Amino acid sequence: MSSPSTPDSSSQPSVLNYILGFLLVGIAWGLTTPFIRRAARTHNPPPHPLLDSPAVRSSFVKSKLYGAFFAVADLLRNPAYAIPLVVNLTGSVWFFLLIGKAELSLTVPITNTLAFLFTVIGEWWVEKKVISRQTMMGMILSISGIALCVHSKTR
Repeated sequence: MSSPSTPDSSSQPSVLNYILGFLLVGIAWGLTTPFIRRAARTHNPPPHPLLDSPAVRSSFVKSKLYGAFFAVADLLRNPAYAIPLVVNLTGSVWFFLLIGKAELSLTVPITNTLAFLFTVIGEWWVEKKVISRQTMMGMILSISGIALCVHSKTR
């Protein structure tokens, strides 16, 4: 029986759960980025007559606030943008759940490295970008660095 001050080892998630969590966050953050960028680049917002009205045009603050509101609203109505954005934000929720359980000094570099790797893979898939030799070397070095961090924590 464990005391209240020492955590019960049976309440800790398994290593497989952590790996799955890291992968889900990396995928949610990295793989969605090229989809969000493509949707933002190809976005063609409809005209908003209110933005051209004299009451809005005469005020710098009003014109900027209304312009920002319509820009955000138009993008969120676009499923090509909104769906990857929701998946990306869901990754942030998973990340905050992970940092509550996993070691912070491992969680942050692992998830950010995986996000980088999945962004590169996503750009290759979505935008047909060629993965250069330097980028491939950076990916290998990033994974090697994470492996060293994990190894140093298990000793």
